[in-house]
Order: sequence, then C-alpha cells, then structure tokens
Amino acid sequence: MDAIPTQAGARAVTSTRPGRTAVTKQKLFDAALRLVGERGAASVTVDEIAAEAGVAKGTVYYNFASKDALVDALLRHGVELLAGRLRAAEQEDDNQRAVEALVDGMLGFFAEYPAFGQLLVSELWRTPGQWHGTLSLLRDDIVSILRAQMQRLADAGRLPEGVQVPTASAALFGTLLVVALDWQVFQPERTQDEVRESVLLLVRGLSRNPAPQP
Repeated sequence: MDAIPTQAGARAVTSTRPGRTAVTKQKLFDAALRLVGERGAASVTVDEIAAEAGVAKGTVYYNFASKDALVDALLRHGVELLAGRLRAAEQEDDNQRAVEALVDGMLGFFAEYPAFGQLLVSELWRTPGQWHGTLSLLRDDIVSILRAQMQRLADAGRLPEGVQVPTASAALFGTLLVVALDWQVFQPERTQDEVRESVLLLVRGLSRNPAPQP
C-alpha cells in the first residue's frame, strides 16, 4: 500500500514542482531554439522538439498548448533576456559608455544565443508571417530601450542635425542584429572585441561632439 505523504512531505513535493517545470521549459526552449533557428518555425514539429529536448511529446503539450504557443513563448522569453542585457545601459551616466553598453549587450547576447538571432532575422521581416504581430511588439520593446539612449545623445547635442531619434534607434537595432548574425555565420574566427570595435566605429560616426557653449 502506498504511503500517504505527510504534510511536510507534500510541501516538499509541491515546492520542487515549480523548479522542475522551469527546468523542463528551459530544455524545451533550448531545443526549439536550436531547431527553429536552423530551419524556421513552420517546418519544425512537436515530435522533433520533444526528441531534441529528450522528453516525451506529452511533456510539450503539458507545458504549452501547441507548437505555436511554444514558439510564441520562446520569442517572448528570448526578447526578455535580451532586454535585460540592454537595460544595463541605463546604469551608465556617460552617454558614450551607455551606447557601448548597448553594443556589448546585443553582441554578447547573440554570441550566447546565435540561433535566436537567426530566428529574429528569418521571421521579423517575413510579411505576412505567423509571428509577425508578436515580433513587431517585441521589436518595439527592444527599440524603445535603444530609443531612450538615442534620446540622451540627442538631448546632449550628440546626434547630427536632421537625424531623427526613431530613425537612429531603428538603424542601431538593425545594424547590431545583422552584424551579429554576419559575425556568427560568415566570420566566426573574429573575436567579440574585434566585432565590437567595428560596430563602435559605425556608432561613433552617428554621434558628434557637442557644440561649444558660447
């Protein structure tokens, strides 16, 4: 006869479930990211994701209602991680160091999660695309962080005349995303520091020294 768990034992079992669920979800995220980044979201099946994660197919449906729900959650999860890296720039008092923190954050993130960069590039500008609506909102989240730093440059008189903050923000986002992907796919022999310096040369060209005060 099975033993009835004590109250303390029941609490212990219950307390481990959130941790186990988080670990399982992370395994599913990692597996889906590898497959979706390589082949695109539409061509990957739930069976393949489960096999890649080393779990039963039912485990996928236990955690997510469908493959689409998993991919949607994956996109949101990845952008949330990226946003966390970029918000480090908000701690910098110096405008130039804040921009450097943005570059470091994006390059570091895509060096760690190269498949996510491939996923963003393949799905973000696919029109119409199944996840275009979700990605548009998530893109806005990232660009808004960049825009805050570009606004700091503008307020300090560091943007060239005629350059609009929204345009500069979108340009920085696109530049960092494409450069990071190009680095991973075509120039993997380059170090992150080398790529960083190349990007910063471009970014510094966007800014200018403030006009001297009379």
